[in-house]
Amino acid sequence: MRADVSLRESYGFSAVSCERKSAREQLVDQLGRSADRAGLTAGLRALTQYVSASHYLLVRHDMSFSADIGFVVASDWPFDMVRSLAAALDGANCRMSDLDRSNSLMQPVFSQFCDDIAVPSGVSREYCTITFNVGRVRMTLMLLFPEHYILSQSNLRDVGLLTGYFASVCCKPAARQDRESELTDREVECLYWIAEGKTSDEIAVILGISRNTINNYITSVMRKTATKTRSEAIAWAVRNNLV
Repeated sequence: MRADVSLRESYGFSAVSCERKSAREQLVDQLGRSADRAGLTAGLRALTQYVSASHYLLVRHDMSFSADIGFVVASDWPFDMVRSLAAALDGANCRMSDLDRSNSLMQPVFSQFCDDIAVPSGVSREYCTITFNVGRVRMTLMLLFPEHYILSQSNLRDVGLLTGYFASVCCKPAARQDRESELTDREVECLYWIAEGKTSDEIAVILGISRNTINNYITSVMRKTATKTRSEAIAWAVRNNLV
């Protein structure tokens, strides 16, 4: 009986009424469960999957689009790709008038990457941006799609609306971390070398410790910072002036 209930729930059915939930209702439920800073990544993944995108990048416009990646809030884009995109984001941001910025809010906009930006294999060179405000901070969700994707316009409108509400909950200023949650000097050192593009094997040689130990440090960093990927951990470290 329990297995039958689990199976029904996995397909979006209520365990009590056996009524099937729509994909939108399932998304809203998942965002509700993820509505805190630690759940930001899970919520963005749910939004990405809902619109059949392959990667997400959430940026804030009150930070400089410079050589570092302090403008990144959360991302599962390849790290080099984010760095390459920084100059293009900076140029586009400077060219927009206040009226353009106002008119573009919550409106999905599709653009093409420049030829000098390499995209992952199987990913389209067309990307989508959805801009919204969280308090006084302007933010943009940037989505990549698989090649030859078929896009649901209604799903895209849902994502545009829900991302703003979700980010307004998850992107509030974080409270000061407890002492036991602070990173150790060795963990910060590992973050620095990751930001420099080094692999675990290369960091192990540099620091004179084993590859497994390096991976343990990185796992500890992700746990303490509530991040899921190395790119997200680097973005967190940049925002907190650690690298």
